[in-house]
Amino acid sequence: MKSKTLPEKSPADTIKLAAAAVILGAGIVGFYVYEDQPQLMRVLGILFVVAAAVAVAMTTAQGRSLWGFLKESRVELRKVVWPTRQETLQTTLIVLIVVLIVAIFLWLMDMFLFWAVDAIVRPGGS
Repeated sequence: MKSKTLPEKSPADTIKLAAAAVILGAGIVGFYVYEDQPQLMRVLGILFVVAAAVAVAMTTAQGRSLWGFLKESRVELRKVVWPTRQETLQTTLIVLIVVLIVAIFLWLMDMFLFWAVDAIVRPGGS
């Protein structure tokens, strides 16, 4: 089992993350300041700014750690054995049948308990 430590937080990383936040904030402000520009240009601009902010953030130790996590997650996701269509349909059908049976059972219990409480509250059955 590999033992992984958390990345050390350096002042340069803090500055880079702050710069990424400033870049992102400036892009959002620019999106609204230039509202008279075509929508397509504004959207492309904000996409470019987001990409630049992510690129800056990924140069930090936390960014590299996140990238490593995403790569490992992708490897693990490839190892998953997904059920076949038939297995999925059979399992779904079984779940629906069990839900229906439990619903009928609860409905019958509700009717019985209502009858019992009614019999206790009104002994004459009027």
